[in-house]
Amino acid sequence: MSNRLKAATSPYLLQHAENPVDWWPWGAEALAEAKRRNVPILLSVGYAACHWCHVMAHESFEDEATATLMNANFVNIKVDREERPDIDAVYMAATQAMTGQGGWPMTCFLTPEGEPFHCGTYYPPSPRPGMPSFSQLLVAVAEAWGERPEELRSGAQQIVAHLTEKSGPLPEAVVDGEALDAAVALLRKEYDQEFGGFGGAPKFPPTMALNFLLRHYERTGAEDVLAPVKHSAEAMALGGLNDQLAGGFARYSVDARWEVPHFEKMLYDNGLLLRFYAQFHGATGLGYVRRTVEETADFLIRDLGTAEGGFAASLDADTEGVEGLTYVWTPAQLAEVLGEEDGAWAAELFQVTESGNFEHGASTLRLREPHPSEGERYERVRRALLAARDGRPQPARDDKVIAAWNGLAIGALAKAGSRLDRPQWIDAAARAAAFLMDVHFVDGRLRRTSRDGVVGTTAGVLEDYSCLAEGLLELHQATGEPRWLADAITLLDLALAHFGIPDSAGAYYDTADDAEVLVQRPSDPTDNASPSGASSLANALLTASVLAGHDQVGRYREAAEQALIGIVIYFLAS
Repeated sequence: MSNRLKAATSPYLLQHAENPVDWWPWGAEALAEAKRRNVPILLSVGYAACHWCHVMAHESFEDEATATLMNANFVNIKVDREERPDIDAVYMAATQAMTGQGGWPMTCFLTPEGEPFHCGTYYPPSPRPGMPSFSQLLVAVAEAWGERPEELRSGAQQIVAHLTEKSGPLPEAVVDGEALDAAVALLRKEYDQEFGGFGGAPKFPPTMALNFLLRHYERTGAEDVLAPVKHSAEAMALGGLNDQLAGGFARYSVDARWEVPHFEKMLYDNGLLLRFYAQFHGATGLGYVRRTVEETADFLIRDLGTAEGGFAASLDADTEGVEGLTYVWTPAQLAEVLGEEDGAWAAELFQVTESGNFEHGASTLRLREPHPSEGERYERVRRALLAARDGRPQPARDDKVIAAWNGLAIGALAKAGSRLDRPQWIDAAARAAAFLMDVHFVDGRLRRTSRDGVVGTTAGVLEDYSCLAEGLLELHQATGEPRWLADAITLLDLALAHFGIPDSAGAYYDTADDAEVLVQRPSDPTDNASPSGASSLANALLTASVLAGHDQVGRYREAAEQALIGIVIYFLAS
């Protein structure tokens, strides 16, 4: 068995390079091997910071007996969803269509042509109520393929046809005050008045929704619209979602109270939240908001900055296989570091109790109040606890540089640096921008990832062009440097030329017209944990219409309006 992942640039793929599973990277060779053997493809998609990806890897992919089943009956393909969001999007749509939900690790069974016929997410090593074990699933799929392959192929073709039909063109709609007011009303209906945010557990930072409400307030002056923003912003900043010692937000809270995070820290979350809190500080001037901006910016530069000037993708959820090991505390641990008096004070301030709110009696740190009454003592205690925590085992870092996420960080640092007069943040944004354009822009096109200063081969998707263009436009406004405007215009022109859906009102594919052909060409304008390529493109085009030369203003303005129409059409149809 050859180790085909050992040369991968993805840390996630490298995590699996020594598995007994005969993994293939995604590519024509893997599909050809499935056709040669006439066996299904087992596609496993995840990412380096994913807790349940690690769990399934330890339980199943490192198990010799499970690997033997996989190798005998399937061509096994491992994909890093952060490197290949196009593959992830296609098969996540299929997973959600088949099961009504999605997540990672994603486990899909495909025909040798790449068409999905059975999809799911995590599977345990032993059966659970309503869920077979992974080995049972492998045996069942292999037997079904051996006994009725044409039935599975026919079902897979129907699934692809259904997904393609759903992504077809939609009738035109109008963006007006009524549509915006309807969106505000919907968000207010879903707003959690007790704990902030929207909906129940698990709770993700609703950054795009908060940005929308904040902009609506700034446009209309409606104080009642600002109230959910204030509540949610404070709940996230003071809760366990935010690292109270080192700064930086975790990906989501497992509970509705923002107390216990899923501990991985993603670059895109922190770029988006930095920009939101900088904007929110400008609207309110609140002291805790300024502190949150400062701590988040410092986290980005200190903990995610790479030697080459870019920003790494994430910090892992686990430390040495244990979730939260680095971050949680008991009262005894606080006293050990701070002494009895300061330890008791810190336990009260950070809500660390004997019973705890996490596993084994430990607690996440949550500020009881936005402005600690003893400011100097608070800073001294934080520094001492952080120094002690730095001596603990630390989570791994996925140090690949992703163009889109770096664009979010560049724009956020430029905006925050301008608003708070921190030129060092703007300098960090400029270093990252130079790295992206010097290294990721190859032969007139943008590539998605690099690692250790070496660019990968994966083509940039729409969000890479759009988010990086947005960041460069923000940087241009912060510095006045013409290069950043020129580079942003180049990226936008390429996006308009290669990603548009013909004969549609401002709709865009997520992959370029000359990208690898998959069983479906993804096109999703919905914002998720990060903004979609289409919405980022609309925003960047609108900004460019103000900043570009007079001969370009009308063109970008029209393209921005068409992009907005395309997004609204999608949501009205949904």
